[in-house]
Amino acid sequence: MFMADIAGVRVLYTGDYSREEDCHLCAAEILQFSLYFNSEKMAKTIRRLAEKTPEVGETVSGFLVKKAFTYQIMALDDLHVFSQLSTENISQRITIAYSGAFGVLKHRLKQIFESVESLPDEESEGPAFRVHEWLTVKYESEKHISLHWRSDPISDMVSDSVIISILLILILITSYC
Repeated sequence: MFMADIAGVRVLYTGDYSREEDCHLCAAEILQFSLYFNSEKMAKTIRRLAEKTPEVGETVSGFLVKKAFTYQIMALDDLHVFSQLSTENISQRITIAYSGAFGVLKHRLKQIFESVESLPDEESEGPAFRVHEWLTVKYESEKHISLHWRSDPISDMVSDSVIISILLILILITSYC
């Protein structure tokens, strides 16, 4: 079935590939119309974020949760109450074989990163330093160091760049020996 426009006359063709003669119907006059939709969306603040009414233009920070056709903005602490989602903090640790001097590693990382600070021995149980307050590098033994960080996008980027820097230092050490 299809619509054909022949000499200004619209005809609906209903050919069904049978032996019966095809049927041609004149199309009914249909007025054109347009539908307009409001593109604004409304989100309700719930629980802790709803305790205080925000002023006009004030920013509300939280998680936007879409459920069916409704939107809700909620605080991170309320996420598990109103959804089946939960939040966890993930601590990561990697141990790398490193036989170079720990001071050389710290010096090289100071050249790359703005903030490299030594940690007291009581806090870290041995020589250690912190890179940008997100990553801790610990001296484990003569052949190993370990990196510790709490997983989030920034910490993961810092840890990736520190790991690559350590591997490059190892390549330089082995190429000169």
